[in-house]
Amino acid sequence: MDDYVRSKLTEWGLSEYIQKFEDEGVDKKSFNCLNEQDFANLIPRVGPRAVFRESFKLLKGEENTTNQDIIESPAQLQQEREEVAESDQVFLPTSATKGKGKRKLDLQGESSKLLSTPSKRKRDSGGGSHTEKILSNVKNIMNDVKQSLPNQDNNKLIEFLSTEISKLEEDKKEQVGVFGKTGAGKSTLINAVIEKKILHSGIISACTSVMIKVEANTKNKKYEADIEFITKAEWQYELPPRPWDDVDEDIDEKMSAVYGKEWRNMSDESFMDDKNFKEIPEFLQSKTKNLTCGSAEELSEKCARYTRTDSTVREKGRKRWYWPLVKCVTVRVPNYAFQHVTLVDLPGTGDRNASRDKMWKEVVGSCSTVWIVTESIRAAADRDAWEILESASSLMGNGGECQQIHFICTKSDLITDSSNESAADVCARVKEKVIQAFSKLPKVKKHFSDGCFKVFTVSSEEFLEKKQLQPDETEIPELQEFLQNLSDCHSETFNYVSGAYEILSLIKGARSREVAGKKTKVCSELNENMRRELHKVQKSMDDTYSAFRKCLSKGVEDSKKRCQEKLTFKLNPKGVSDQGFHKILKCVVRNHGTYKPKKWKQINLNETLASCLTDSIDEEFRKTFPNERNCEPFNGVINAFSLDTNSLIERFTDVKLQLIFLKTEEMKMKTKLNKEIRDRKKKIYNSLTEEIEKSMRECYKIAAGSEGEDTLKNMRETIMKHVLSSKHSMFEQAKEEFLSRLRDLMDEILKILREAMQKSIELSLETDDYPLPDFDEELAEVEKYYNDLKKSQ
Repeated sequence: MDDYVRSKLTEWGLSEYIQKFEDEGVDKKSFNCLNEQDFANLIPRVGPRAVFRESFKLLKGEENTTNQDIIESPAQLQQEREEVAESDQVFLPTSATKGKGKRKLDLQGESSKLLSTPSKRKRDSGGGSHTEKILSNVKNIMNDVKQSLPNQDNNKLIEFLSTEISKLEEDKKEQVGVFGKTGAGKSTLINAVIEKKILHSGIISACTSVMIKVEANTKNKKYEADIEFITKAEWQYELPPRPWDDVDEDIDEKMSAVYGKEWRNMSDESFMDDKNFKEIPEFLQSKTKNLTCGSAEELSEKCARYTRTDSTVREKGRKRWYWPLVKCVTVRVPNYAFQHVTLVDLPGTGDRNASRDKMWKEVVGSCSTVWIVTESIRAAADRDAWEILESASSLMGNGGECQQIHFICTKSDLITDSSNESAADVCARVKEKVIQAFSKLPKVKKHFSDGCFKVFTVSSEEFLEKKQLQPDETEIPELQEFLQNLSDCHSETFNYVSGAYEILSLIKGARSREVAGKKTKVCSELNENMRRELHKVQKSMDDTYSAFRKCLSKGVEDSKKRCQEKLTFKLNPKGVSDQGFHKILKCVVRNHGTYKPKKWKQINLNETLASCLTDSIDEEFRKTFPNERNCEPFNGVINAFSLDTNSLIERFTDVKLQLIFLKTEEMKMKTKLNKEIRDRKKKIYNSLTEEIEKSMRECYKIAAGSEGEDTLKNMRETIMKHVLSSKHSMFEQAKEEFLSRLRDLMDEILKILREAMQKSIELSLETDDYPLPDFDEELAEVEKYYNDLKKSQ
C-alpha cells in the first residue's frame, strides 16, 4: 500500500480498514479502479461502506471535472498532473483565505479565467470527508458573501438575502420510533444497527416510562446524554393520596424507586423535601442534566439510575433511582453513520404525567417509521406487540406522519423446528404468519395499507458476535441500508449548496441593468399565472371542506346513538372484579380519562367517545393527508401549483437567473407548505379526542373525588350521567373545532402561496438596481460544487 490510499482512508474516517486494503494489495492505481463489488469485499459493514462509497464518488467526480472542464490545453494538463504528483493528494478549493467584498477582476484574456477557477485557488488541506470539505468551503463562501452585502436599512432585498443565508443552516432529522416490551431485544437491536454497544449496560432497560433518543454527535467525539426532568409540580401531582394500603402497583414501583421501599412510613410533607433530591439539583432547578463520557460503557453506567426500573441492578451504595422524575434522555453518539436519523426508544403507551404524555404523543406523531420489536419465536401471537400497534395506530397514521411500519422479529437464530426445515424457511414462515396477523387488524388498516408494512427476522447478537451466521443472514444490514437511505434523503451538504447556488444566482440577476422593460412584461405574466393557480387551489380546498363536514355530520349522529353502549362496555369490562376495577377507574379519572394498567390494555374513555367521529373521517382524512412519500396532500393541488417559469425562461432569456430563482423559491415554498400541513394535520385530527376530553374534564374531577364503599358505583354513574346530558352539544362542538382548524389551515395555505410568491416576484424582478457586490467567482465555484453533488446524488 502507498501513502495515497492510507491518507484517503484516514481522511474519510476509515483508518480501521487500512490493514484490509494493504492485505489486498490496493495501491493508488488499483484504488482508482475499485467497483461496487470491491467495496463490499473490502468493507463488509454497511455504515462505513456507505461513507466510503460517497467519498469515492465525489473524489472521482472531482477528478473528472478537473480533467475535462478546467484544463484547456495539453501544457496545462501536464502542469496539473505535476501538481497532483507533487502533493500526492487532491484537495478541494476553499474561500477561507479570500478577501471580503468585491474582488478585483483580471481582464487580460482567457489565461486569467484559468487562474480564477476553483481548482487554481489556494487549496484546503484540512481533514474530513469530501462532503464535509465542500460544506465547510461553501459555508465560508456564504459567510463572506453575507458580510460583504451593503449595510442598508429598510432595503428589502438585502434583508431577504441575509435572512436566506442564515436559513441555510437549518437541518431536519427523521425519527424512527422503536416499540417493544422488556426483553424483546430492543437495546441489542439498536446496538447492532449502529454498530456500537452504547446501550450495553442498560441505557434502554426495563423502564416503562422514560423515552430515550439516540442520535449523532456532530460537535465532538464524546458520548453525551441530556437528561430532561419533569417539574416539581408535576411530580407532586403524581404523589398518591392516602390511604396507601391499596395503592396501584405502578405507583408503588415509582415511589419505591425515588424514596425507597419504606416510603409509606414518610409523612405527606416530607415527599417534596429538597434533601430527597440533593443528588439531582437540576430537578429542583428545572434544568437539564448533562453527562459527558469518553466511552459508551461509561455513559451507560452513569445513565442507569435515570433510565432503569430493574431493582436487581444496583450501583454500590446507591438505593435511589430517578427514572420516575425523567421525561426524556437524549444520547448523542460520535461516528454515528445515520447522521440525519434519530432512533427513539418509546414506552408502549402514553404516561400519567401530562408533560411526559404530551411529549410521547408528539414524538409518536413525528416518527416517519416505526419499529415494533418482538421475539421471533412467538411473533404472530405476541399480544403485547399487537396491542402497542393498535393503541398507537391513530397517532402514527392520520394523527401523525408515519409512512412505514417494520415488525422486527428478534433472536431469529434461536428458532428451532422439529421438521428440520432450514433456518431461512422457518424465518419465511414466521414472516408469513405476521403478515396474516396484520391483515386482521381493521383499526390499523384504516391508517396503513399492506404496502406500508414489512417484516424482518433479525439476529442482533449474531451480527455483533459473528459466531454462526453471515452478516446478511441476520437481516441487520437491510435495516442499516434502510436507515442510510432515510438519512441520505436529508443531505445537509446538498441542501446547503443548492440554497447557496440559488442565492448567488439571484444576486447576479439583480445586478443586471439592461432588462427593465422585459422585467415588467414578465411580472405581468407571473401575476396572472398566480391568480389562475390560486383559484384552482381555492376550489379544491372548498370541495375538501364540504366532504369533511358531511362525514362529521354523520359521525355526530352515530356518536349520539352509540355513546351509551360504548361507554358501558368500557366501564364494565368482562372478567374483571369490581374490587380490581375500582383502583383502575380511579386512576383513569385522575388522569383525565386515560390510563394504562400494568397488565391490561390501555383504557382511554376520550378515544372511546370520539371513535364514531374519527371513524367517520378516517378514509377521507387519509386520502386528503396521506403519509406516503409518493402521495401529496389535498389531492396534489398544492404540488400542481406553478407560475410556469419554464416556458417564461424560453421566451425571456435575459431574466433567466431571476426566473430560476423564482422556480427554486416555488419549490421551497411547496416544501415549507407540505411540512406545515404535515404538522397541522396531526393537530386537526387529534382535536376530536381533545375536545371530548375538555368536555369531560369537570366530570372526571368530580368522579375522582368519590370516596367510601360506593366509590366505583358513584364514579360510573357520574361519568355516564355527564355523557348522556351533554351528548347533544359535546360531539357537535368537537366537529366544529375540527372544521375550524381545517379552515384555518386552508386559509393559511392560500395566504402563504399568495404572499410568498408575490414577495419573490418583487425581490427578483421589481426591485430597484441596488449596488450589490460582484460575486461571479463565488457563483462559479458554488455552481461547480452543486453540479458535482447533483451527479453523485
